[in-house]
Amino acid sequence: MTSPPAAPERQRDPDRTKAEILEVAQQEFARRGYAGARVDEIAARMRTTKRMIYYYFGSKERLYVAVLEKAYAEVREMERAIEVEHLAPVEAIRTLAELTFDHHDLHREFIKLVTIENIHQAEHIRKSQALANLGTPVLDLISRILDAGQQSGDFVTEADAIDVHMLISSFCFFRVANQHTFGALFGRDMTAPEHRARLRAMVGDMVVAYVRGSGA
Repeated sequence: MTSPPAAPERQRDPDRTKAEILEVAQQEFARRGYAGARVDEIAARMRTTKRMIYYYFGSKERLYVAVLEKAYAEVREMERAIEVEHLAPVEAIRTLAELTFDHHDLHREFIKLVTIENIHQAEHIRKSQALANLGTPVLDLISRILDAGQQSGDFVTEADAIDVHMLISSFCFFRVANQHTFGALFGRDMTAPEHRARLRAMVGDMVVAYVRGSGA
């Protein structure tokens, strides 16, 4: 009996391979930090070789920078998805705050990576051309919302886009990054499901109150 023809060898997809490496590397860096992460471990988890990873990324540092670029790009992609032109200013700024809350809640590895990079005083972010202007779109988005709110009379505070971004990010970031120490000190898990809806509404209320000048 004639044997069936052998299946053609699957061609390697470089983009898919790089994406898979980045996914595993993100988990490893988030778990162990930059210093503690091992490329050998990333290779073992992927059932590939260290040489293959270096073929695509060149070095451990460049792999780490690529992981940071991916993580920050995902945040910016979420922010760009908000169509502020179709939302009233109050609804727009609240939506931005709530979607930031959702992203940080669902992408806790991102919070760990940002914490790690702050320990390194943004040493690796500063080396990335891709990250150099990545903050511009969100500031433009916030500026458009603030300008619309000023023109409509909804916003009283002459707010700065960076300040508003910091106000939103700090609340959403703290809840995840400090969950363990906060829980040990105060006996409350801020990431527990029963607190989620209240805290999500709180960050929206907080930023809306600020731009509307409530309590001033």
